[in-house]
Amino acid sequence: MSEAEYDLIIVGGGPAGLTAGLYAARAMLKAVLLEKGAVGGQVLLTDWIDNYPGFPEGISGFELVDKMAAQAARFGLETRLGSVVAMALAGPVKRLTLEGGGELTAKAVIIATGARPRQLGVPGEVELTGKGVSYCATCDAPFYRGQEVAVVGGGNTAVEEAVYLTRFAAKVYVIHRRNELRATRIVQEEAFANDKVEFILDTQVRRVRGNDQGVEGLELLGNDGAERFLPVSGVFMLIGTQPNNDMLPLTELAADPYGFIPTDAEMRTRLPGVMAAGDIRSKAVRQVVNAAGEGAVAVLAAEEYLHRHG
Repeated sequence: MSEAEYDLIIVGGGPAGLTAGLYAARAMLKAVLLEKGAVGGQVLLTDWIDNYPGFPEGISGFELVDKMAAQAARFGLETRLGSVVAMALAGPVKRLTLEGGGELTAKAVIIATGARPRQLGVPGEVELTGKGVSYCATCDAPFYRGQEVAVVGGGNTAVEEAVYLTRFAAKVYVIHRRNELRATRIVQEEAFANDKVEFILDTQVRRVRGNDQGVEGLELLGNDGAERFLPVSGVFMLIGTQPNNDMLPLTELAADPYGFIPTDAEMRTRLPGVMAAGDIRSKAVRQVVNAAGEGAVAVLAAEEYLHRHG
């Protein structure tokens, strides 16, 4: 293999990237983790995490990724801040172009650039994120035991998560701007059969109302012009997920129709020496715990590739 500056470059500093960095550093690979902003990814937006193993009392998102970063640093992981604007990944030497014109080269790359939830873009949404506005029912449903909550969206994820929320919430309102749901028929039927789920169709959310203590409710506007206030203590925006893929060669990586990257079970993409882990992968479940596991698997696959190719 031709000379490269690093054995391995990890792009992205969320749970997948940090775990990959930890494993790479412990394996004594010449590796660097690149992160364009604050290390931690979406987890930094999560106020409290109750379902990550090893923390029986729960842990804040910030503290969890801070511990992950400190653990990787203890083994000497090099971390650099910088945005990757382009990647040439097809050859034996992978070339990453940085914002400002710099370039880094490596023999192998792990793509852990993550994804982000689609935001509705209404007043109060950003200000109350983590204080009653959530983008993951699986993560946050237990916080709403016995309370009334709303789900915004009409696809499979929104309707399935609404049903899931009924295990905890007293009432779940599903708000959709059209008069028909996009979810498949079997998913709809399960929700319609659940007496804790109420559908509010032909309606848009105009504002999330609340204060420092949390969400108080939603200002709604029907397509017929009727206005109403819906008092709820939580709202789940489930209108889709966007991959962070602007810098990726999507055609070469055979991205799926939504822009996520397919891999095999060992996190290998179709390009030799290129792995993907975490929320950027084409998959159904996006949780902190499986992102971390995928980061570990991706490094083991990278080690095997580096061993075979020198």
